[in-house]
Amino acid sequence: MNFDAQSRSFREQGYALFDQVLTGPLLDMLRAQCDDFVARENARMDAASTDHLGLSHRGSRYFANECQREQPALRTMLFAPLMADICRATLGDDAYFFLDQYVVKGAEQGMAFSWHQDSGYVVGNGGPADHPPYLTCWCALDDATVENGTVRVIPGSHRGGLLPHDRSPETADLAVDIAQTAVPLAVRAGSIVAFSSLLLHATGANRSDRPRRVYLAQYTPRPLLNADGHLRRNAIAFLRDGRQVTFG
Repeated sequence: MNFDAQSRSFREQGYALFDQVLTGPLLDMLRAQCDDFVARENARMDAASTDHLGLSHRGSRYFANECQREQPALRTMLFAPLMADICRATLGDDAYFFLDQYVVKGAEQGMAFSWHQDSGYVVGNGGPADHPPYLTCWCALDDATVENGTVRVIPGSHRGGLLPHDRSPETADLAVDIAQTAVPLAVRAGSIVAFSSLLLHATGANRSDRPRRVYLAQYTPRPLLNADGHLRRNAIAFLRDGRQVTFG
C-alpha cells in the first residue's frame, strides 16, 4: 500500500486520512470491546455514586483508557501491519505504543469536546513540556458526521507549537480559545484520521439518534518520560529503524 499522499498531508497539514482501512472481524471486535468499556465506565460511576468521573459524563460522553491492558484482543489492531504502515508514513522509522482509549458520545446528548492539542493533555496532567510530538490515530467505529460530532481540525496548526491550555471546572476539559476557521472531517466507519499531537482539534455534540464511537491509538517516536525520569503511560517498541518488532 502506497501512503505517499497521506505522508505528505501529515507533514504539511498535520493530519492524514486513511479511508475504510478497518474492516470485517477487526472492526466488529473494536465495536464489541467499545460497548464493554462503556459498561465499565458506568460501573465505575455507580461505585463512586456520581455521574461524572474525569472527562466521562454518564450517558453523554465516555473516555475509557488503557483498554489493551484489560483486553489483549485489542493488540491485534494496535500492533497490526496496517498500524505499522501508518506509523511509518507519519512518525517515521521508530514508533512506540503509548496509549489507547475509547471515546463515545451518547445519542442525542453527546457532549462536545473543547479545542485542544493532545500534547496539551500530557503537560496539563503533569507530563514534560518538552516531549516530542506524537501520533494520534482517531479510528471511527461508526460513520462520523457533522451531526454526530465528528472531529474538526485546523490544518497546519501543528506548526505553531504547544499552546497554553486552561481546564474547565464544569467538564474537566483542557482547552484553548480558537479564532481560526475549522475543517470538519466526515469519515466512514473503519476510517482512521491520523494527526499530530500538536494539531488543534475539537469534536462537536452528537445530535443524532445513535451513539458515535471512536477508538484512539497513540504512538510516540521515542519513550515519553516524566520529569523524574519515570515512564509515562506505555512505551512498547513497535518500529525500530522501520522494522516492525511487536506484533498483535
